[in-house]
Amino acid sequence: MKINVITIFPDVMTGILSMGMLGVAAKKSLVTYNVQNLRDFTKDKHRTVDSEPYGGGGGMILMVPPIAEAVEHLQLPEGSPVILLSPAGKRFEQRLAHEYAARDQITFVCGRYKGVDERVRELVITDEISIGDFILSGGELAAAVCIEAIVRLKDDVLGNKDTRESDSFEEERGFLLDCVYYTRPVEYRGLRVPDVLISGNHKEIEKWRKTSSITRTEQMRPDLLNRKN
Repeated sequence: MKINVITIFPDVMTGILSMGMLGVAAKKSLVTYNVQNLRDFTKDKHRTVDSEPYGGGGGMILMVPPIAEAVEHLQLPEGSPVILLSPAGKRFEQRLAHEYAARDQITFVCGRYKGVDERVRELVITDEISIGDFILSGGELAAAVCIEAIVRLKDDVLGNKDTRESDSFEEERGFLLDCVYYTRPVEYRGLRVPDVLISGNHKEIEKWRKTSSITRTEQMRPDLLNRKN
């Protein structure tokens, strides 16, 4: 899988993509990251990527030529997703992460400032994604969130496949939250690990975890219990 990121802060992205699970995936050659500096596609000596919006108003807007040319430089295969991180985009969820994980190549365009020239959407963007109803200064951190959710779904990225299959929000689990977990010590400050978890009875442990998952979802995210798709 190849993941392209177009940004004016390439050092931010290369740093994140070299760490932890994302770095391991690259070292295993399970994913290739290509971070492009948007300023490399400018024509003036100041490497300008933004300008004031026509019609006035506060804030600066990323111009269309650098972004369009950066995307075209990639020579993407037909149908390859080009994703703009945007508050107007559809909410990024686990199901969408699965859809992107099945692709051979995806591209993220990280906005900055007040937004992007509308012609960017018309010329090169195929998808718009939001990670929540709040505003960031740019799309880099949002892209990193999406990339991690996508890459961890690729086969052999995680050391234990069961880790992924028991995750919260997986459709196969009915979109429930994951169960609660305990580890050593057995007792701490009067709080004890439930006896069933140290009983060695795997059938009862699995039953307990399913109940825990439902109970936790009822308490924390009851909206998920009625979700159909």
